[in-house]
Amino acid sequence: MSYPGNAAGALNSYTQVAVQTGVGSASPHRLIEMLLQAALDKIAAARGYMGQGMIVRKAEHIISAVAIVEGLRVSLDMEQGGEIAENLASLYDYMERRLTEANATNDVAILDEMSSLIKTIKEAWDAIPQEVQDAHPRR
Repeated sequence: MSYPGNAAGALNSYTQVAVQTGVGSASPHRLIEMLLQAALDKIAAARGYMGQGMIVRKAEHIISAVAIVEGLRVSLDMEQGGEIAENLASLYDYMERRLTEANATNDVAILDEMSSLIKTIKEAWDAIPQEVQDAHPRR
């Protein structure tokens, strides 16, 4: 989509403010939801750029997805999370390696696999009852 004049810049600025406002007021649970969705969005965009042969744009989006997954991994509370946190850490590590491989080999199937894994995690996260979310307030 193209915008006349500086409208594209204005749209980007508006989007940044909206994201920053959402992050600033989000609960820890909502932040994880946002990160999981952002990873899905980055992978979808990378898949599209890969299909168009736009290698630099594809790489930028995969690198962003890897950074998001890394952020999810390092934010795990290994002490409180026990076995679930350990399993997620291993899964996130696997996802980072596979996304890097997809970037190097331009393998759409790997992107689809990673998207499927993230969707599964997101569905489970989204299903956490509100009373459980409320029991873990902001730090």
